[in-house]
Amino acid sequence: MFALQPEMKVFSGSANRELAQRICDFIGVPLGRATLSAFPDGETYVRIEENIRGRDVFIIQPTCPPTNDHLMELLIMVDAARRASADRITAVIPFFGYARQDRKDKPRVPITAKLIANLLVAAGVNRVLTMDLHAQQVQGFFDIPVDHLYSMPVLIRYLRDKLKRKTTVVSPDVGGLKMASAYSQVLGAGLAIVAKQRRSATDTKALYVIGEVEDSDVLLVDDLTETAGTLTSAATILKEHGAQDIYAAVSHAVLVDVAVPRLQKSEIKELVTTNSTPVRRIDGFSIQVQCVSELLGEGMKRIHNDESVSSLFEIEER
Repeated sequence: MFALQPEMKVFSGSANRELAQRICDFIGVPLGRATLSAFPDGETYVRIEENIRGRDVFIIQPTCPPTNDHLMELLIMVDAARRASADRITAVIPFFGYARQDRKDKPRVPITAKLIANLLVAAGVNRVLTMDLHAQQVQGFFDIPVDHLYSMPVLIRYLRDKLKRKTTVVSPDVGGLKMASAYSQVLGAGLAIVAKQRRSATDTKALYVIGEVEDSDVLLVDDLTETAGTLTSAATILKEHGAQDIYAAVSHAVLVDVAVPRLQKSEIKELVTTNSTPVRRIDGFSIQVQCVSELLGEGMKRIHNDESVSSLFEIEER
């Protein structure tokens, strides 16, 4: 005799409730009721307002700025769900903060991505669903299952209609070559790389271009932009090498204040990104936001039904 599947319950932190609601609309389940507030001293307070005993609980919370506040809120929500006897808790983290701190690149520095993995597991997370990790090896920092989705199938649908002329896909640094290569194959485009030098956390300089971009439209691809320094410096040197219209496709646009004037003055014609985090609008600069609610929602449904999520990586042929 087969056991009944536990009922699915979906909750959201405060980081991106709009995305959480869109996911629930796609799945066809109501967004769970939870109280999220702060005490006068800044401590986070959470109360889940409905019965979740024996339920399959999903908590949606990207760890976008303010990163530490949203991370702590997620951990506290997980603890509340565990103590309320949830059957299984899946943390849905569309944007996984701290993923860049994945190794010791200098003496006496932490590997914070591993610390975050440990904190999530200690809080009571049974499974993680995330998208476009900055460093894919972060999956191995967890001793629980991690389902890693890619935004490329969503972004490609828009880019295919946008890029009509001869196009070259460019990685703004050597580390993004694998992602750029995947885009170039799907789009049937050329491939190039910009070599960069990082001067500080907010300042990068493009040094030279490897590949041919003259008389070609360019698509810069990256997993994340915060200060837009890498993208805008790459766009400048690409223009100097004869590139025509320059577009940028970024999975997570976590745009801080310094990024605004850089993008406004840049050679980039349009930034295409997802709503994995709330995206700020910039006067005089075009940003197109593609919704990943169906991608994440389908992943959540398959996790709930114990089905494979690997087919979500496939790109539809034209």
